[in-house]
Amino acid sequence: MMRTMTLLAAMIVLLPHLAAAHVVRHSSIPQPFWGTWGSGAAQCVPADKQTIVLAAKTYVSDAAQCDVEYVSETPSPKGSTYSASLQCTDSSAASPKKAGMTLIFRSAGDGRISVGRDFDSLVDYRRCAANKPAQK
Repeated sequence: MMRTMTLLAAMIVLLPHLAAAHVVRHSSIPQPFWGTWGSGAAQCVPADKQTIVLAAKTYVSDAAQCDVEYVSETPSPKGSTYSASLQCTDSSAASPKKAGMTLIFRSAGDGRISVGRDFDSLVDYRRCAANKPAQK
């Protein structure tokens, strides 16, 4: 029992340090993710509420306009996963206020990305063909 408790205590102390050792912090969203993305071909029309725009220092959706504070890159067997720390303004609020938000995104291959606030809410998006990557 004492051996198990010692092992558990060691894991609690060491694992966060091991996990953090591979995280790389960036000041902006990586360029391959810049552009307008829709959750399907029909969602790439300008007025669609399912379209998002990623640029170096901004994230825009129907619900919010966000400034990127920093982006953490964590390697995984399926490619890097990114976590952006954002300061967002709720576009539907009568008196807009800034609030913090985290956005997770990663390449899903084949011109697709997965984006969401957490791993349980990731949605696949495709780059809108008529749009070049945003230059901001």
